[in-house]
Amino acid sequence: MQKGTINVQTENIFPIIKKFLYSDTEIFVRELVSNAVDASQKLMTLSAAGEAKGDFSDLKVKVILDTKKKTLTIRDNGIGMTSEEVNKYINEVAFSGAEEFLEKYKDKDPKSIIGHFGLGFYSSFMVSDKVQIQTKSYKPKSSPVQWESNGNPEYELTEIKKDDRGTDIVLHISKDSKEFLEENRIREILNKYCKFLPVEVEFGTKQESIDDPKGKKDKDGNIEKVSIEVPNIINNTQPAWIKKPVDLKDEDYKSFYNELYPFTEDPLFHIHLNVDYPFNLTGILYFPRLKNQIELQKNKIQLYSNQVFITDSVENIVPEFLTLLHGVIDSPDIPLNVSRSYLQSDSNVRKISNHITKKVADKLSGMFKKDREDFEKKWDDIQVFIQYGILTDEKFNEKVKSFNLLKNTDGKYFTTEEYKDKVKTAQTDKNDKLVYLYTHDADEHHALIKNAKDKGYDVLILDGPLASHYITKAEQEMGVSFARVDADTIDNIIAKEETIPSKLSKEQEDSLQPIFEKTVEKEKFVIQVESLSETEKPVLITQSEFMRRMKEQQAVGGGMNMMGNLPEMYNLVVNSNHPLTSKIVESKGKKQTALAKQAVDLALLSHGLLKGKNLSEFVERSFELIKS
Repeated sequence: MQKGTINVQTENIFPIIKKFLYSDTEIFVRELVSNAVDASQKLMTLSAAGEAKGDFSDLKVKVILDTKKKTLTIRDNGIGMTSEEVNKYINEVAFSGAEEFLEKYKDKDPKSIIGHFGLGFYSSFMVSDKVQIQTKSYKPKSSPVQWESNGNPEYELTEIKKDDRGTDIVLHISKDSKEFLEENRIREILNKYCKFLPVEVEFGTKQESIDDPKGKKDKDGNIEKVSIEVPNIINNTQPAWIKKPVDLKDEDYKSFYNELYPFTEDPLFHIHLNVDYPFNLTGILYFPRLKNQIELQKNKIQLYSNQVFITDSVENIVPEFLTLLHGVIDSPDIPLNVSRSYLQSDSNVRKISNHITKKVADKLSGMFKKDREDFEKKWDDIQVFIQYGILTDEKFNEKVKSFNLLKNTDGKYFTTEEYKDKVKTAQTDKNDKLVYLYTHDADEHHALIKNAKDKGYDVLILDGPLASHYITKAEQEMGVSFARVDADTIDNIIAKEETIPSKLSKEQEDSLQPIFEKTVEKEKFVIQVESLSETEKPVLITQSEFMRRMKEQQAVGGGMNMMGNLPEMYNLVVNSNHPLTSKIVESKGKKQTALAKQAVDLALLSHGLLKGKNLSEFVERSFELIKS
């Protein structure tokens, strides 16, 4: 037996490991299983180099839970260690030794070796009162040994009996970590971190149906099925992203998507990433059907390092708008367990981020050029993603200009240049500036849209959560102005030189102000009398484009919050040329008030602004007016 003290920099390393090494103690499972896979891959690398003899086709990692003994064991039949190697890698170095191995075999097959994750093996002390390593090296005539420590720098190293090559890490789980003695908890962690490791990981057993070995048949002559217990392999060692695109069909990509996100709608399309210079990057990114949902779709990209799951928070690795995509990114060149600021300044991370952005833009551009009709069918699902990219990433913004589409209320799609040509004749105002009319809801603005189209104007649909931000950016870059169809009367929006004379005298127009002030809350409405066409409504509700847009931007972030919470303000426009307006002017007393109130309530109703008591009174008044 050998007793000694681990050669660490400070005697306080174990308390630090137990309390501060990782924010989630469950990470120890990833560390230990990754190291076990590492040991298996090292043996394969040695075999390929001719330095290890034998059949190594049975390499496997087993996770064994013993609730009676209160132990959790991670077992591999990989490279193993001699007593000298235990002293070196466990007692002296205090790291997994993967880096040294990687350096030694860098010219042979470095991609197959998992790099270390911090302090690796020592993460086991976060959840254990005692840890044992029982190991036997692949080297001929090596003696198996056991290393044991109870969570302080002192250890014991003894020879033991062990017939099989490889290493067992036996964790004696502490009382305050008893959750790791629950089968479901361990299965959950393995599914999270080890689902795609390159070496089979076995945990427990499962029932499997097979043909009866004795050939027993049922009454229809078919061989009966029997249920047997088989090892439960928790991982797919050959996930789609490590394969070549030429070897995969669309069905394979969809199948892998369902493996990542069970019970979800199929994605629209995918992008396969495969780069080995000047950085290593593989992965598959999927475009989900966003349907104007932003927050619900985030954090669905999973980051791996050589098939070991790291995180699903990749906002520091890819541009923010790309976090709306789903899928997998795998790169050993992304530094792990480092600060956000370090990630953002790391040159490899920047290169990877720029590459993914370019690939996404190129994919979209290629789809548009190859089959515009199909691209347009997908537009409603991807427009929020593209708008997000336009708003947050200038490089992406430059790339998408040729295929960024605008959709009108007739369901037709236009590039920004095509749309400019379409409306420049009818929708250029007196200052020679193009005016783009739009709606966020074609049903809500049905009457306003019809009125605009009757006048020869076109109306766009801009209905996403980012619409107000996107419109502001588009105005700056395209040199046009956007106005929602309820922002003002159409004639004022387009601002033509010609004006329609009023049928009312100045005195009659002035009399309308106090009449209509009685019908609404003064703090919410500004009364305006305008001479519009007789075909226009007698009363219209409009809202300042600027103020409404600022409120919308505040609601989704990025608005002018220094202005405080903006009040809900509307313009009540009275059309002096409508026959009902003349009738209101000519009426007296209660009838005048009732007619004015009825006209206002109809306008409010058409905008969904008439509710509660006011709506009930409107219904009663309508019946009275019909009777009279």
